[in-house]
Amino acid sequence: MFSIQRFLVCLTFLLALTSGGIAQSKLTAEQWREDLRYFAANMPKTHRNLFHTISREQFEGAVKRLDERIPTMADHEIIVELMRIVAMIGDGHTRLRVHRAFTSVYPVHLYVFKDGLFVQAAAPEYREAVGGRVLKIGNSNVDQALRAVSEIAWRDNEMGIKAHAPRLLVIPEVLHALRIADDLKKVQLVVEKDGRQVTLELKPTGQLQHLLEQRPTNWIDARNSVVQAPLWLRDPRNNFWFQHLTEAEAGCAQGCEKGIAYVQFNAVQDRPQAGEKPGETVEAFFKKVFEYVEVNQIDKFVLDMRLNGGGNNYLNLPLTLGMIKSRVNKRGNLFVIIGRETFSAAQNTVNELEKYTNAIFVGEPTAATPNHFGDARTVELPNSKLGIQASTLWWQDMDPRDTRKWTAPQIAAELTSADYKANVDPAMAAILKFVPGNGLAQQLTGALKSGGFAAASKAYRSFREDPAHVYLETEADVNRLGYEFLRDGKTDDAIEIFKLNVEAHPRSANTYDSLAEAYLRKGNKEEAIKYYSKALEVNPQFASSLEALRQLKQ
Repeated sequence: MFSIQRFLVCLTFLLALTSGGIAQSKLTAEQWREDLRYFAANMPKTHRNLFHTISREQFEGAVKRLDERIPTMADHEIIVELMRIVAMIGDGHTRLRVHRAFTSVYPVHLYVFKDGLFVQAAAPEYREAVGGRVLKIGNSNVDQALRAVSEIAWRDNEMGIKAHAPRLLVIPEVLHALRIADDLKKVQLVVEKDGRQVTLELKPTGQLQHLLEQRPTNWIDARNSVVQAPLWLRDPRNNFWFQHLTEAEAGCAQGCEKGIAYVQFNAVQDRPQAGEKPGETVEAFFKKVFEYVEVNQIDKFVLDMRLNGGGNNYLNLPLTLGMIKSRVNKRGNLFVIIGRETFSAAQNTVNELEKYTNAIFVGEPTAATPNHFGDARTVELPNSKLGIQASTLWWQDMDPRDTRKWTAPQIAAELTSADYKANVDPAMAAILKFVPGNGLAQQLTGALKSGGFAAASKAYRSFREDPAHVYLETEADVNRLGYEFLRDGKTDDAIEIFKLNVEAHPRSANTYDSLAEAYLRKGNKEEAIKYYSKALEVNPQFASSLEALRQLKQ
């Protein structure tokens, strides 16, 4: 994590603006080409595996094309094209450090809500735009602008783009280089607010707090300031804190007689001493939390990690062990809120909680892949002094076959612009109304018993169509249920469940393989051969299907 002081010290590369709004080049074409050669030579040496997403040929081709264009480009245009190449590498820790490249921003804060891109906050002179849905930025409509910046945004997945794209959209040099804006000194912003269009001309400021999520205190926010802020927004700069919510305060649907322990965990870092306020370690904090939970016999435990961008992986153990041993480690009692900022060491924390506890994940998908690259080291370019971070380690927390692009919430709870304005937290609302014992397995088992395959199929479709399950991957859960039926000797029920999985996931070799195995258990070799063959049509190298067919043919 960067302090403001370190952030400001790092701003050594400044872009000059002429009266006409076009950046002057501070380096010669040959100096930029030297930097580009240095970048191309050192990134493969520094990164743990630079070519995990793109090929060496794609990387070298992009470098060659930029090299050819450098004499015709301004400094900021070269930087943005460097960002494009870095983004192609495809991991969120590998990125160009924009705070060493750009010095100004338009004083508005944008956010991608469930219902679109909105002006979440702004400097007082742009109060008219606050709370408005963005329709157009410069020359581009909102979709075009988001698509353009997404191509230069560092990310593991789409949630990383949701987090970073709005921040790039307020950097003048980025907008100009991407041809979203014609000028470096102003841009036109069009928003829809209260049923009418509002057009404003934004001018940049040198305030850098925006990039660090530290807004000036006089900025106007879209939230209703009369109502108390929701828990997750009350102390977001604090590494960690907790509060005991009574049943009345929580407004819980059921099972909260002794209340809820709400813990906001914003950084996997010990809290430093600040003035007279003493510091505290992660270990000491969670020891205190779990002791409190045991003494007060809390009913539900909510760990809010939606703003946690990471820190030190090796500080996770006290939290994980404490959670495993805690009396709240039961399905329906333990909830973890995740989102687009949950990244790096926070993802490692999520991995451990997923593997070793009964936590239910709520909110948005995480911004990192469960197995991911990390621990970035900076490659500093010799002339421009730009810093480009490159991941040096591969964190293999989960099964090597786990290729998920994120950890998905079992209960999706995405923030809308109306939620934000009204100080409503959909994640906490979903937790408070959660009723245990109504999961997919229970619904399918009940439907199968009462109405056979048709009823189970209807229940499955209804479950999948529920907005709360929009991110939920059901293939593994349904497959597991099928094998439970097989283990209990209910082969016909297992076949019906596996049929559901084949219907829902026709491009998965595993679903066909499981159905074939169930038919084989039933003694129907013809159907077993049919579905093993279908598995191999999807994946000709699917090992278990290859072996089963070999034995059947013998």
